[in-house]
Amino acid sequence: MQFKAEVFQNAYLSQGAREVHAIMTITAEEDGSGGMNTGGDKLFGIICDTSGSMEGAKIHAAKQAMARIVELLPLDAYFFVIAGSDHAVTVAPCTRATIENKQSALAAIRSIRAGGGTYISTWLSQALAQFDRMPGAIRQGLLLTDGQNEQVDEPRLAAMLNACEGHFQCECRGVGADWVISELQKISGKLLGSTDIIADAAGIESDFQGILERALSKDVTDVALRLWTPVGARVLFCKQVSPQLVDLTQRAHAVKPQTSDYPTGAWGRSESRDYHFAIEVKPGGVGDEMLAGRASLIITQNRVESKATEARILAIWTDDEAKSTRIERHVAHYTGQAELAESIHQGLEARERGDDDVATRLLGKAVRLAHESGNEATAKLLRTVVDVDNAREGTVRLKSTVAREDAMALETRSTKTARISRP
Repeated sequence: MQFKAEVFQNAYLSQGAREVHAIMTITAEEDGSGGMNTGGDKLFGIICDTSGSMEGAKIHAAKQAMARIVELLPLDAYFFVIAGSDHAVTVAPCTRATIENKQSALAAIRSIRAGGGTYISTWLSQALAQFDRMPGAIRQGLLLTDGQNEQVDEPRLAAMLNACEGHFQCECRGVGADWVISELQKISGKLLGSTDIIADAAGIESDFQGILERALSKDVTDVALRLWTPVGARVLFCKQVSPQLVDLTQRAHAVKPQTSDYPTGAWGRSESRDYHFAIEVKPGGVGDEMLAGRASLIITQNRVESKATEARILAIWTDDEAKSTRIERHVAHYTGQAELAESIHQGLEARERGDDDVATRLLGKAVRLAHESGNEATAKLLRTVVDVDNAREGTVRLKSTVAREDAMALETRSTKTARISRP
């Protein structure tokens, strides 16, 4: 497997301007000549809420989904299963997915019963111990819950997330409508995953299978985006903007002065992601040129670093207004996608507190932005909470009745961006 990088930017700045914006597209491709060493062990961990609120259809569907995942695991993969309530039980410890081990795990899954409270820190602690048994593997977790974490567990959960960071990735799913979006997003954000809603327990199995398929497609782990900036420059932000919005700014790890690494998680073949850099530099005079940044993809294998690809970010000062005022189409598109997600978030908050005028304005703006960018998936979700009179102008009316699951789906999926179309 090999990587390639492209940078899209308008490098021209007006005299005295400081901010440089660039979109970097990184693509992983098959390499017929062999390329980078890929593959290796893969460890998939299931962390399932078995608290009392899961009793009934939800625990039944979750057990069916876990059993199906175990059955689908390739024989060369590794897995474990944890049942979580006010304590964590390792239902199936880390082991290779042989036929015999699968049968043992299936029997253990069938014996799971719901009961107790929700202490997610204990679940993650148990998962970390299992993942750390295979430090060199591509490690993917899946956490399912239907409720809120116990308030008393919050301090320990925060500490446990810090301990888990960098050890494994984790996809988070909330079933039903009684869980807290921000709570799961805090977990998935720290562990480089995503959060989504499974509105009906009947959908757990298909969602789990999709997560497993994506996890098994990963071939390279321990990948970081390394950004160098010149002396006097400052990184304003570093964000993944496709396939979904993830702010990596606060995740920076200083390698040396002016150089920081941003985690990207594991990569698979035929995968492409876009990143948005904003860098503040010392202003130059007309005709001055400078290297404002150098972005590299760094892969660590067996504690040895290798540079997979690199791209340069430039700054050129000009007195040609036509050049300096042009906004590069990739930068404009993803700035709009971030604005779309923020409009949805703020609009739903306004709707929740009963401020209908503000909610209508912000959700109308979101409809307009979704229409302009061709983000049909988000436009469809928006239509569950507003009636659209004119998408182009963002003229909408709030629906009088909205299912809580629909509002939560819009909120959780608002960070999924539409890829910019090729010109």
